[in-house]
Amino acid sequence: MSNTDIQAVVGLGNPGDKYERTRHNVGFWLLDELVRAGGTFKNDSKLMGEVAQVTLAGKTVRLLKPQTFMNESGQSIRRFADYFRLKPQQILVCHDELDLPPGVVRFKQGGGHGGHNGLRSTIQHCGADFARLRIGIGHPGHKDAVHGYVLHKPGRADEDAIIKALYEAERSIGTLIQDGLQKASTELHTATPR
Repeated sequence: MSNTDIQAVVGLGNPGDKYERTRHNVGFWLLDELVRAGGTFKNDSKLMGEVAQVTLAGKTVRLLKPQTFMNESGQSIRRFADYFRLKPQQILVCHDELDLPPGVVRFKQGGGHGGHNGLRSTIQHCGADFARLRIGIGHPGHKDAVHGYVLHKPGRADEDAIIKALYEAERSIGTLIQDGLQKASTELHTATPR
């Protein structure tokens, strides 16, 4: 991945106050941090999402929070990509990850959906060749408990761990944009918790 590939960052989540601080919405949490770099989210009905533009690592980057609900995220991402003429390789998708503990974030290039409905929809509409930022939320211990788990707010300790990890992720996204995936991954994997 070259230095100039990533031109957009998408956060996965569900719209509405009911879901705002749930585990499934940590992709939105991260974009809310990124937009503080000087942008404002505006609803764009034709793109089925909230869109902003910010400067990260000296580069103009577009942000998208799909407003389609998680299992139809790919529709919004496809419209967004088509409108701004973006290839999947130019998009970073940030999402909750059951297989990582709270406080851990990792980059990944391509791959499957791992049962994540937002990724499943994105792959269906855009293909699988996009970068991901996996934001750890932990696992409830049994697959039957996953649905309720992701749609509820984390406890205080988990929330604090996730928020700290998002600060590291925000810094590493700047490195990703400037220096590419390999350097950003190395930086993120060796980051010391604050």
